[in-house]
Order: sequence, then C-alpha cells, then structure tokens
Amino acid sequence: MKMISKISKLVLALTLVGSSTVFAQSLADAKKAIDAEQFQKAKSMLKNLTVTQANKDENFFYLGWVYLLQDYPDSAKTVFQKGVAVNPKSALNNVGLGAAAFVDKDRATATRYFNQALALADKHDGDPALYIGKAYLLNEVDGKVAPADANAAIAVLTKGKEADKKNANILVALGDALRTQSKNSDAVGAYQSALEIDPKLAHAKVATGIIWKYANNFEASQDEFKKALAIDPNYGPAYREWAETDVRWALSDPKMASVKVKEGVDNYRKYLSLTDMSIESRLRYADFLLYAGDYKALQTEAAALASSANSNLKVYRYLAYAAYENKDYQAGINAMNTWITKADPKRIITRDYVYLGRLQLANKQDSLGVLSLRKALELDTTKVDVYPEIAKALYGQKKYIESGDTYASFIAKSNKATLNDYLSEGLSYYKAFTEQYFSNAKPKPTPDTTLLVKADSAFSYIQHKASAPVAVVALYQARANDFREPDRNTIKGLAKPYYEQYIQLQTAKTTLSDNDKTFLAEAYAYLGAYYDFKEKDDAKAAENYSKAREYDPTNKSAAAYFSRKSGGSKSK
Repeated sequence: MKMISKISKLVLALTLVGSSTVFAQSLADAKKAIDAEQFQKAKSMLKNLTVTQANKDENFFYLGWVYLLQDYPDSAKTVFQKGVAVNPKSALNNVGLGAAAFVDKDRATATRYFNQALALADKHDGDPALYIGKAYLLNEVDGKVAPADANAAIAVLTKGKEADKKNANILVALGDALRTQSKNSDAVGAYQSALEIDPKLAHAKVATGIIWKYANNFEASQDEFKKALAIDPNYGPAYREWAETDVRWALSDPKMASVKVKEGVDNYRKYLSLTDMSIESRLRYADFLLYAGDYKALQTEAAALASSANSNLKVYRYLAYAAYENKDYQAGINAMNTWITKADPKRIITRDYVYLGRLQLANKQDSLGVLSLRKALELDTTKVDVYPEIAKALYGQKKYIESGDTYASFIAKSNKATLNDYLSEGLSYYKAFTEQYFSNAKPKPTPDTTLLVKADSAFSYIQHKASAPVAVVALYQARANDFREPDRNTIKGLAKPYYEQYIQLQTAKTTLSDNDKTFLAEAYAYLGAYYDFKEKDDAKAAENYSKAREYDPTNKSAAAYFSRKSGGSKSK
C-alpha cells in the first residue's frame, strides 16, 4: 500500500524525538493534557501533584486514569488504592478501582465499586457518573463496544446529566457511548447540547467529525476537525482523527488519493508534534498503521519497539498481526505466543486468537490453528466469521463430518452465509459418506445415509436460491442420490432428474473441458443403466451408453455394456 507507506516513512522520524516541554503543575492543566492525549505530560504533572498536594485524592484518581488509558491497569489500581487511603470516601477513586476491575473483566467487582462510588458522590456532582460511563467504554475494539457495556454507559450518563445539568463532559461521553452503537443522530444531539453549555469543547467537534467520517461524508468530517482546531489550535486529537479520515478518503476515492495522502502526512506529523513521543505515543502510531493497513511499516515499527528495554508487551500483538499480513508466519506465531503467554490473560482479546489460528493454519499447523480459532469462539460467540476458516481446515484434515457440521453452524448463526458456504457444507457431508462407503477398514463401517440427506439438502438450497441452475451442484445431487440406490439391478432412478439436468446444462455450452466430458459420460452411463435395468428399453440404453462412450471412450460402464451386448453376461 504505497500511499500509506509515504505516511509511515515521513512520520516515523517524529516518533523518535524526545519532548522537552516544561510542564505546568495544576490539576486543571493535567486534565487538559489528558484530553489532548498528552499522557506523558499529564502523568508527570500528576505524579508531582500527588507529592506536593498529597492530601487531595482527586490527584491520585487522574493519575490512575492516565495509567488506564495507557493500558496499565495494575499500575492504575495501585494509584487508586492510594487515593482511597488518602480519602476513604473518595467517590472518584472508587470509580477508578471499578474501572480497573472492569478492564480486567471482573464485572462483579467493577459493579460493586461503581455502586459504592455513586453512593459516596454528592448528588449534584456528575463526575463519578461521567467516569463510570467512560469506564464502560474502555474495552472498545475497532470503534465498537459490546452493546451491554454501551447501554450501561448510556444509563449511568443519562442519570448523571440529570444530576449535574451543567456538566458538558457528561454529554460528550454520552455522545461517545451512543456513537459506539451507531446511534448517530442521538450522539450528534448530545454533542450539540454539550457545546451549548461549553462552546469551547473541542472534543465534541472532533467526535462529530468521527461520525461523518464513518458515514464517508469526508468534507463534513473535515469541517468539524477545523472547527475543533479553531477552538484550540493545539488540540492534537483533531489532527489524529483528520489524518485517519484522510486515509479513509484516499482509500475510498482514488482520484483524491495523492492529495489526501499528503494531507494525512501533514496531519499525523502535527498530531505527534503536539503529543509526547513516548512508547505509548508510538503504540498509538502503531494503531494508526494497523488502521491504515500498512503492515510492512507496522512490522518494522513494532520490531523497533520490541527491542526497547522499557517496551510495552502489546508490541508483540502488533508484530503478530503485521507478520500474518506480510506472510511471515513463523515470526507471527512467535510474537503472538510471546504476547499470549506473558501478558495478563485479561488483556488477551478474541482477535488475538483469531490471528494466532490464522498464522498456524497458514504455517501448516492445522490442528493447532483449529484449536486457536475455537478458542476465539469461546471468548466471543458472535465471531461467527471464523467458522468457515475452521471448516476449511477440518476438510483439509479429512474430518469431513466435523467440517460439514461447522459449515452448518456458520450458516445457522450468520447472516453473511453465501451459496458457496452451502456448497462447501454439501461437499463435506458428501465426502464423509463416500469415505465411509469406500472404507477398507476392518470391520467396514456401515455408511451413514443421513449424510447424503444433509448433502442433498444443501445442494437443493443452492438450486432453489441461485438465479439459474448450477451444473456442478446438479452433478453432486445426482451422485448423492445415486448412492441411495440399492444397486443397478434394482435401480429406482433417484439420480435421473439430476443427471438429466446436468446434461442439459453442459450440452448447452459451446466448449467443454476434459472434465466436463468425463462427467457427461458419467451422466449418460447412469441413464444407460436406468433404461437397461429399470425400463428394459434396449434402444434407450444403447443410445445413452453410446453417448457416454462418445464423451469418454474409457468409461467403464459403457465398455461393460457393449462388451456384454457382444456376448458377455449381464451384471451390475
């Protein structure tokens, strides 16, 4: 992806430059730095405040909150506990302890702390509700939050805005929660209400721009970012979102690509210049590369981060994702195993196991790959898109029944199943039956005819839904039904309509491949047997066997028929 690589190369140098900003020392300035994603700056200020103003519990809360935003929940928990030690009735630090538990997926503990915080809070203080709402949004993945979490955030923020009607930040957080559920009109309404209370909320303008970005209304999105920067020219998140919008715009409209790539370079450069150049900033840069799909630059950046002495383990996740996309499978497996085995298990997300499974499958470790993809499904049963990957791997391992069952599960649980998925399901069950039928095992298993019924059901669905009959499906319908015949001497013609349909579809073609001819011979030979044994019509039998021999002179059934007619004995 050349255009994104341009962004990567021009931005990379900036991530290696240190910051020499002289930090202000007020809590208000620290909170402003957090909002501007200047986390190292905010952390330095807050660490100082917890020493110089050690009796103020809110200093500890905001320091812990920064740790949460930087994905250090254990450090955050330690700081929140110090805040509670300073003031056992600190509503905010109880929120913080609940947020740390929530990030660690301990929902019972999180709920207990959240309820305790609300009980301790002044009835007109909306900040505890504000940060509980934000906490419910911390486990966001790819801009989405689980509906239950988003709804919990919406509920507590709605109550919070009623208690603290002038708290514009609650309305912004409410808009963010609504946006994660694509309730965009309501979200915009919340942002507008926040701006009516505080017209200088740059965050609200940026958030509105994000909504337009995902609607691919790039001009409107860009206008909102400009409005945010008019409020605060140094508001870094506006440049970051603008850069990501430029990437989306470039990918959506090739005519605008060169202009938007250059603009994206400039905007991301401005974002990095306005934030600190810490490990965490570089991780955000890695997030940008992941979003942009520049996996080569991502692998390079993640490898550089991994070599740093004080690196965050999260870099191994990026290394693994990038290595898979770059077809560097063993490196990806090594990186993902490092991440999964060394990181806190609560930090592992479903996508990590999806990528591990894909890496293992691509590296010919099919059994391990299937196990990893199944682990992903255990963590999140909604990730139904991995079912076909599991099914394909099982088919390759000749576990045909499991493959068919897995395709069937995908079809039942997904609204994205295609006719090809039905075909794969049918073929899996068909192959499972034929493997049993032709088995040389001692004792030989009794073939399970219900597998043929399942196969035929899948094939029939395709023919019913397809815009026109599909020749290969008709062929497999014929074969499946042929296996249901007792033998040629007692043939019932179960496969007859399907072989006839196959012949009709194939003989209408102007050019036939060698396989087409072989399969046509198969179809005509079946019809020859039908007329020979069932209808006792020698003329029709000879006609069809002649066609079979015409398309494939080596067809054994036709050869046996003509040999028998010239003096051999009649047999199946």
